[in-house]
Amino acid sequence: MIQIEELKNITNPVTGKTLEEEKRWVDIKKEGETVTILFQRDGIDPKQKREIEDQIYKNLENVFTEENIFIKSVSKNSNDIFNKASTSESKPSEKAKQKAPQAQLNVGHGTVGQKKRVPNVKNVIAISSCKGGVGKSTFTANIACSLSRLGKKVGILDADIYGPSMPMLLGKRGEKPSATEDKKIKPIESNGLKFISFGLFIGEDDPVIWRGPMLGGVLNQFLFDVDWGELDYLLIDLPPGTGDMQLSMVQTTEVDGAIIISTPQSVALADTRKGMKMFEQVKVPIVGMIENMSYFVPEDQPSKKYYIFGEGGVKSTAKELDLNYLGEIPLLTNLRESADEGLPYMADEKNAGNIVFENYMESASEIDKLLSGTKKEGFFKKLFK
Repeated sequence: MIQIEELKNITNPVTGKTLEEEKRWVDIKKEGETVTILFQRDGIDPKQKREIEDQIYKNLENVFTEENIFIKSVSKNSNDIFNKASTSESKPSEKAKQKAPQAQLNVGHGTVGQKKRVPNVKNVIAISSCKGGVGKSTFTANIACSLSRLGKKVGILDADIYGPSMPMLLGKRGEKPSATEDKKIKPIESNGLKFISFGLFIGEDDPVIWRGPMLGGVLNQFLFDVDWGELDYLLIDLPPGTGDMQLSMVQTTEVDGAIIISTPQSVALADTRKGMKMFEQVKVPIVGMIENMSYFVPEDQPSKKYYIFGEGGVKSTAKELDLNYLGEIPLLTNLRESADEGLPYMADEKNAGNIVFENYMESASEIDKLLSGTKKEGFFKKLFK
């Protein structure tokens, strides 16, 4: 850690002592014309944190331009950031306690650093809907299982901080991640998948009242401080919309592509188009579009199809926009039940041969061909022509 003379007099508004006296400087890194400053902020509320940041900007104004000063902070025990997992009703199992120390989130605040790749991950894929309620998380869990059935190593990053559902979908409610010897977070494993979710760190009933910089901090840690190992695919299950989490993702990491999921009706597709515009503006290629809940098939009449949300909306949109159409996923009662029970539909062998099972496998095969098979070169030529 380098020392910068101008930072020696930065004071903590709570105590009046300098941050240097309190040993709050975690890292100060100068790279060319930029400087990244990381300090420890336990016991400092958001207003006081802003006062410290203002001091830093003022003291460095003759050394660095403001846009080249990146300020972050970490907190291990701040109640103003989030209620610790220990206050939750969900308790780690005794077996888990004995295995390894529990992982901790050091939530970052401030500007996200330079964009970089997630180590040892071949393809980072964003799963986006823009519209809520279209079954994106259920799709993510099941397409991950489908890719795993193709022999791929797959991880899931649940980036929906406000409504993390992956622990429920993968049957790991109440699980708590442990840490490796080098303080990396160990992802939870389920049905051959690795996954991480903010839902593993808080209770299911605990509200998350966060703003953009803190969202970016936890996403950055999930991307780069989790021991993902070697993966063929890391699927990022994004929250609806085009907000802070999406922006943090594209600022933080190199994303290889986005899969867009929507139901067929016009109101969902209108929002979906906005999401696709966002990916276009930030130069993230769109792998293709998936139509979820294409039609309903009653269990007692498997030959019947009820087009509850309209017919063919996603397919026609993909054709109009010259995008790959990756398939359709019908709506079945046991598909919904499997999600509620924590056993993904595509992880259950008894579903093999069913139309939903086959459609998922066809979509997974097409995705894999586009991203790692013979179609990859043509796919990217088409995107950037």
